[in-house]
Amino acid sequence: MTSRHPDFDASDPRAPSERVWAALSEAERARWVDALPSEFPAALPPEGDPHRKAKDGPLSALEAYFQRIGRKVYLSSNLPVYYPAERVFAPDLIAVMDVEPHERDRWVVSAEGKGLDFVLEVLYRGDDGKDLELNVERYARLGIQEYFIYDRRASRLVGYTLGGASASTYERIMPQHGHWPSGVLGLELALESDRLRLFSGTAALPDAHELALRAESLLAEAIDRVALAEERAEGEAKRAEEEAKRAEEEAKRAEEAAKRAEEAAKRADSAEARVAQLEAELARLRTQR
Repeated sequence: MTSRHPDFDASDPRAPSERVWAALSEAERARWVDALPSEFPAALPPEGDPHRKAKDGPLSALEAYFQRIGRKVYLSSNLPVYYPAERVFAPDLIAVMDVEPHERDRWVVSAEGKGLDFVLEVLYRGDDGKDLELNVERYARLGIQEYFIYDRRASRLVGYTLGGASASTYERIMPQHGHWPSGVLGLELALESDRLRLFSGTAALPDAHELALRAESLLAEAIDRVALAEERAEGEAKRAEEEAKRAEEEAKRAEEAAKRAEEAAKRADSAEARVAQLEAELARLRTQR
């Protein structure tokens, strides 16, 4: 950025406060957004595949579900999020409802005109206090409607929701028959063995791996159907060829029979003519006596 606003601090980059944002021109706002880092420096080391899979599964399931029902939802993972004058944070999974789902480098609330609707944090080897205490207070204060924590170590799911539009503290979401309802997503969350699943009614949403397996199965079934159809078509073609051959042989036999009948008719005509000739000769001889 060639010229930064004097309030911009490169050592602690934050989105401007609402007051500062309101005073900025469109060009200044664009420059400030561009200056905000799109890479989030991790405070803790990576937590490995168990942590990654715990969030990738629900993320891919949600992407496929909302694409299928045709609702616009922006979904992302570990995306830097900038609320006005707040320190940047990057949740494991976020959802913002009814916005364009195009690719983004960061989510700047003032620029987008909307904050997050749903956050999921996966706790595996990280800081319990951050996810289970600090984020509960912070996300509620920021007005994030729902916050879920999947504690994979303890195989536990905790959900929070804001009680109303003006609420600034969370209420616990109580499970119903082992399912935690999400009013934001219009779905239910549940633990199944060692994984977090999303449900629409009684149907579990398939994740990317399951969708790939289903696609492979459907492809195999389609290949089998094509092979069977080709086999049947080949059999039908062979039978048609045999039928045509038999018809050709029948036609040939009929042609030969017609030829024999024609020759027999000719012989009969010749014999009839000979008989008439003999009868005439006999009559002549009788008249001469």
